[in-house]
Amino acid sequence: MNNTAPPKGGAYARQAAMLCQDKAFQLYLDRRRRYKHQLAESQLPDGTHTAEDARDWLIAACKINSRAELDSNLDACQMFRMIRNRFNRWRARNKS
Repeated sequence: MNNTAPPKGGAYARQAAMLCQDKAFQLYLDRRRRYKHQLAESQLPDGTHTAEDARDWLIAACKINSRAELDSNLDACQMFRMIRNRFNRWRARNKS
């Protein structure tokens, strides 16, 4: 009998959920995408990414199906921590 339940989110899943709700993180994703694809602000204005877009981007970047996997998948957790650290450095440089 296989009772494999989907992973339940722990501390990293909760941190990821809060990060995706953070307007500054959504702005970071706007600016990151603009820079990466050499787009003008008129092509991808600030405020484009939503919490759902941030979630979709994060789970794709971490190669998982759900943020809950962050607490049980070491590679995904390491990627999440790297993303969070890059964002925190960006936020520190862009404080007004």
